[in-house]
Formats: sequence, C-alpha cells, structure tokens
Amino acid sequence: MITAKIGQGGKFLFDRIVRALVSMRINPNFLTLIGLAINGAAAYLFGTGYFRWAGVTIIVAAVFDLTDGPVARTSRRVTPFGGFLDSVLDRYSDFLLLVGLLVFYARATRFWYVVLVAVCMIGSVMTSYTRARAENVIGSCKVGFLERPERIVLLIIGALTDRMAAALWVIVVLSHVTVVHRVVHTYRETHRFAERATGEHA
Repeated sequence: MITAKIGQGGKFLFDRIVRALVSMRINPNFLTLIGLAINGAAAYLFGTGYFRWAGVTIIVAAVFDLTDGPVARTSRRVTPFGGFLDSVLDRYSDFLLLVGLLVFYARATRFWYVVLVAVCMIGSVMTSYTRARAENVIGSCKVGFLERPERIVLLIIGALTDRMAAALWVIVVLSHVTVVHRVVHTYRETHRFAERATGEHA
C-alpha cells in the first residue's frame, strides 16, 4: 500500500516535470547533453573523493537522462538521430563516472581497486555491445538483469553509503553474467532461426 502510493507520487512528479519541460519547448537532445555535463561533474567529485556529493549529482543527472525520451515522445520530436545520440552520450556518461573512480583510486595508490573499476568498464562496454551486436542478428536481445539503470543505481548506492567496493563487485559479477546470458540467448535464437529456415526449404 505504502509502496504503491510512493510509486504513484513518483509518477505524478515525473509527469509534471516532463510536462513542464515540454511547455518550455526544450529540445530533447539538449536534455541529453545536460545529463552528460552533470555526470561529468559527478565524475570530478568522484575523482576528488566527494563520493556522497557525487551520488547526489548522479541523481540530478538521472532526471535529465530519464526525461529526454518522454519529452521527445510527448512533444512529437522523436527522431532516429535523437535515439542514437542518447545511446552514445549515455555510454560517455558511464565512462566518465568510472574514470572518476579510476582517478580517485589511482591517486590513492589502491591498485586492486583500479583493476576492479577497469573490469567494471569492460563489463559495461560488453553489456551494451552484446545487445547491439545481437540485435543486428536476431532483432531483439533485451535479456539479462544488469543494464544501465541498474548500474547507475548501484553506483548511487555505493556513493551514498560509502560502500563503493561492494557496489563495484556487484556490477562486475552481474554485468558479465548478463553478457553470458545474451551470448547464450543469441546462440539459441540463431540456431532456432536456422532450423526454421531449414524446415521451410525442406
């Protein structure tokens, strides 16, 4: 009951923000750029050790990350380029945040934490790449648990609770599990398509 009311309240607030942005005639691509800039500020805060402030800043950036799509749809300004730009800048935002953590741990000479963040980077890249590459072959590959929203939430939790190492380990494990899941799914789907094609030509 309480969670339902919280969800309704959050949706009401989100819808009001979207409507306000639409009424201001803000270009959705500009919202995407603002989100990138704010994530850049969060990366700087990570690099200088202000983890909690970085977490708060990521939350602010998420407002723009989450509203650019709904604003585009509500204002009927959806374009193929807008979707492409959103995906590209989301990747930059992800890397900026992780680079901020790399800088912090490198300055603190914490070698294994640097390695941990680097493996997170690999997982982030491969999670996105496997989906993009698979969808060139099988049309849709939305399987797997850890996508960008979950990674961002984990970084926020790690930053606000001062448990960044634990958050990074969760990202490392689940991102690579997601990659394996997508590889297996694509393997099964390509074989299913091949069997269907063979049956049709038999």
